Amino acid sequence: MASELTELKELETERLYVKLLTLSQLKLWIKNISRLDNELGCIYDAEPVEGIFLDIIEKQINVIEKDPENYMYHSFWFIIRKDDKRVVGSMDFKNIPNELKEVEIGYGLGKKYEHYGYMTEAIKEFCKMAFLNEKIEAVIADTEKGNIASEKVLERCGFKKYKEEETQWWKLEK
Repeated sequence: MASELTELKELETERLYVKLLTLSQLKLWIKNISRLDNELGCIYDAEPVEGIFLDIIEKQINVIEKDPENYMYHSFWFIIRKDDKRVVGSMDFKNIPNELKEVEIGYGLGKKYEHYGYMTEAIKEFCKMAFLNEKIEAVIADTEKGNIASEKVLERCGFKKYKEEETQWWKLEK
């Protein structure tokens, strides 16, 4: 089953495609977005690639170059609306599964695409895919305190809050 997971490069929901970026596509995302749009046949219209988000993407490029066989756990996945091929957001696994068989996810959506259920739809499918891997028993995520929208997304996806520190931690078990 783990091999099934590593072969998945695109997920499909009722309204969305969730597409894994290759290393070269990840580099285009930060260097030449119009060329990436042409390659993928879509229009990037999600969160701006700047500041800390840009730093995260650059860090992940370095991680992929050191650990290419696990690139699906280090790259980003674009959330693409089917009807107009707009990239409305992105998501990722933040690393390979840990010793507790947990994998952490991150996600972001362009502001004008919030409150349409896109992220809930994408996360549900992303978690289904994660659970195809026998090395994953739980998907975890964190939210900033007071980020009600993100909390509601995770709750709709079946996550339960299990820890509160500087951030709140959520878990969905297989």
